[in-house]
This record gives sequence, structure tokens and C-alpha cells, in this order.
Amino acid sequence: MNREYHRWWSRDLQRDMELLIFGHAGAKVLVFPTSMGRYFEYEDNQMVAAVADRIEAGQLQIYCVDSVDSESWYNQQAHPYWRLQRHLQYERYILNDVLPLMWNKNWTPRTIVTGCSFGAYHAVNFAFRHPDKVTGCVTMGGSFDVKSFLDGWYSEGVYFNNPPDYLANCTDGWRYNHMRTVLATGEWDMCWNKNEAFAAILQARGIRHELYVWGEQSYHDWPWWRPMARTYLE
Repeated sequence: MNREYHRWWSRDLQRDMELLIFGHAGAKVLVFPTSMGRYFEYEDNQMVAAVADRIEAGQLQIYCVDSVDSESWYNQQAHPYWRLQRHLQYERYILNDVLPLMWNKNWTPRTIVTGCSFGAYHAVNFAFRHPDKVTGCVTMGGSFDVKSFLDGWYSEGVYFNNPPDYLANCTDGWRYNHMRTVLATGEWDMCWNKNEAFAAILQARGIRHELYVWGEQSYHDWPWWRPMARTYLE
């Protein structure tokens, strides 16, 4: 399997950023890590191994980016305004650095964003803020609401980066129906109710989506996210 490590200076974040690439062809899959996670966690937790045959066959190409959650949403030392600003800088890093790299390496038009737990927030928010750049969104054990990170502070910027808020008022849901949106969770997952609530918002706005609640006492952790990746990343 082709495996590449990249590190370069991000103008938007004003620091070095790292990522890993697995595979040589196929649908491009942009992986956001879990809360304050690193670019190597997807590999370390056997998520890459779960779809290794598809990667080697040229069906999937995986891009695992780093996070700056500890500098944005999780940064209790900063005012919520600055937490939001750091997140927006991270989004610009994805737009200005990561997506061009993906395009230069692989001209396949299919681009899927994915993430587990808080990585699912990043995937969903990016997909629905930039539907012109994404053809699929696959979440596992997702959490989608960031208001709890902001100590009661709220603004227009928070609204437009909080999917349950801006999608609840969406009047043009058809704009997103070219995407395959998958919400996968477990019956014992602590985020199960958040997936049900978010699916209800999408349903009300006429946005196509697929909600899968796994049984067999499935919970919020990698042993269940691996088979979910195997099932829905294609």
C-alpha cells in the first residue's frame, strides 16, 4: 500500500501541519480526527486496515489530517470568539492547502469527508458549508453541536458553524442532495440521541440522508467504528 507523510507550513494557521496519505487512486476520503486527535490516529486504531483491500485495489485514497481542536473549540484559555476564529483558520487550511493537494494527486471527482465522534462534526460542518467540494459525508458516532464549548456565548459566526442551527432554518435542502450523507451510530453510543436529532432536522428540511443505528450493544469506540468504515466507505 502506498503511504505518504507530508508536513508543511500553513499560512492560514501560521504553523506546520502534518498529514498522512494511503493509497494511489479511487474516491478521495478526507478523514478528520476525533477530539484533539492527531493525523496518525486513524492508522493507529486500525481504521486504515479495515479498508486496506479497497485502498490497495485503487478504490479509495485516504487523507488523514491533523486537528487544532486544542487551539479552537477546546481552548478554555481563550475567549469563545477566538476559539471560533481559530476554527475558521483551520477551515481555510483545509480549503487552501489540503484540497488542492488532494486534487493535484488525484483527479477523481468523488470526495468524501468522514470522521468519528467530534471528527464527525468537522466532516458534517465542512460538507454542508462547502457542498460544491464534497460528494459524500460519512459519520460514525457523531456529535454535531458546538454550543457547549462556548460558555453560553453565541454569534452569527457560531450559528453558521453549528450544523443543527443553520440546517434547521435551511430553505434550499435540494442543494445538498447530490451528497450521500451517512449517519452511523450504535444503540449504546453516547451520541446516539444526537444522531437521531440531527437526522430529524435533515428529514424536516428535505435533505437526503441515511441513518443507521447498529445493534448488538454497539457503543462509542473504535471497535465499532472499524466495521462501520468497512460498511459505508466505498
